[in-house]
Amino acid sequence: MNLVVDWASGWFWATDHHVSRLVLQRGIALVYVVAFVAVLRQFVPLLGERGLLPVPAYLDRVGRRAGPTLFRWRYSDRLLTAVGWTGLLVALSLVAGLPQTGPPWVPMLAFGVLYLLYLSVVNVGQVFYGFGWESLLLEAGFLAAFLGSDDVPVPKLVLLAFTWLLFRVEFGAGLIKMRGDRCWRDLTALYYHHETQPMPGPFSAYFHALPKPLHKVEVLANHVVQLGVPFLLFAPQPVATWAAALVIVTQLWLVISGNFAWLNWLTLLLAFAAVSDGVLAPVLPVSPATASVGPVWFAVTVLVMASAVVVLSFWPVRNLLSPRQQMNASFNRWHLVGAYGAFGSITRRRDEVVVEGSLAGDPDDESSWREYEFKGKPGPVTQRPRQWAPYHLRLDWGMWFLALGSPSQHVWFERFLLRLLAADPATLKLLHRDPFDGERPRWIRARVFRYRYATGAERRRDGVWWVREERGLLVRPSPPPLPS
Repeated sequence: MNLVVDWASGWFWATDHHVSRLVLQRGIALVYVVAFVAVLRQFVPLLGERGLLPVPAYLDRVGRRAGPTLFRWRYSDRLLTAVGWTGLLVALSLVAGLPQTGPPWVPMLAFGVLYLLYLSVVNVGQVFYGFGWESLLLEAGFLAAFLGSDDVPVPKLVLLAFTWLLFRVEFGAGLIKMRGDRCWRDLTALYYHHETQPMPGPFSAYFHALPKPLHKVEVLANHVVQLGVPFLLFAPQPVATWAAALVIVTQLWLVISGNFAWLNWLTLLLAFAAVSDGVLAPVLPVSPATASVGPVWFAVTVLVMASAVVVLSFWPVRNLLSPRQQMNASFNRWHLVGAYGAFGSITRRRDEVVVEGSLAGDPDDESSWREYEFKGKPGPVTQRPRQWAPYHLRLDWGMWFLALGSPSQHVWFERFLLRLLAADPATLKLLHRDPFDGERPRWIRARVFRYRYATGAERRRDGVWWVREERGLLVRPSPPPLPS
């Protein structure tokens, strides 16, 4: 019996990754905090009973094809709010480390609740939740449920599953770039990307202004980290730790240079699965587990999870090997063991949809038009981009896709304009500024502008961050609809 225990202790349980568990559990839980705050602040005006894409109508249309969700039988804004607050409170308890002080089934239950609640939201979120980092958060939360509590050592198979997840994120992103846009292969992608990315940050203009040879070095370094370094994550220590460090540094670079919701934050957290205690223990308060092995039921549960990951890995592996690689694809309705990747193609010019309203009786009075200001997307040329990540501004991201000509955005945008004509308070809260202070405009229109960063000289002379030029009219001046 002692031989079995010793073997299991060395093969199944890790004694040098307690810091990894601390960072993964609390970090992933913190991202869930951000996600559920976004649910509470944005879901109802976007997808609620009177939202731009109402969930009840969506469920009536697609039925079971929506996937697993608590809202399949009944949706209400009150139930959605209950889901949001429950998820937020459970996530905060995990950030504080409270469930981790109990037996391993307690944090397992807590992360299971987060996963199922957020899965319910994502599966009815339609285009506003159609992002790869939604599935990434779901998969990370699912795996975190099997990390155990402070009373047991860390299961090695769970750390391996996290590393496999990070490998798919990085290697998948690297392959989609090499198979996609030519500018990734000739190293010119960052001539454009810092300026045309969905939501620039406060320092993006400075990154764009870097010399072009340095941009090529950035792209080359990105290829090395995404196509070569992921294999080293599976190497023995200390190689795996140094590989993880390269991933973390790269992700921090992306955090500073743009706003990609929690994609970069979550990716750098995943890298801690490959970091040993010997590197981080001196600077983080962590205590080793009191036992050298965990309970049998917990080990069996981890083995079942690992077996499921192996089986489900067939589809993402096939996708990675395919010349028609899909980007951010879920191969099951549970959003587990999916495919990831971003920016397989790069836009060369930045177009923005500018929404304006007017109180004048005559829409031809150009002096009467005032611009609605969004929280994150570029608008007035004097407005410096702000830092929003890891928070996700879903309406602003939708406006970026709209400017690219994405047909999937047209339905909600038409309804959005009608909400502005009605001065709907819930919709106006999604914006940075309503130029009419709650008064209903008589007319609404949408114009398309070509944006570029202002040069340093233009910024100093004119106090502007952007220079824009009108490209055309997307929606002609529309009056309020007639009463029904």
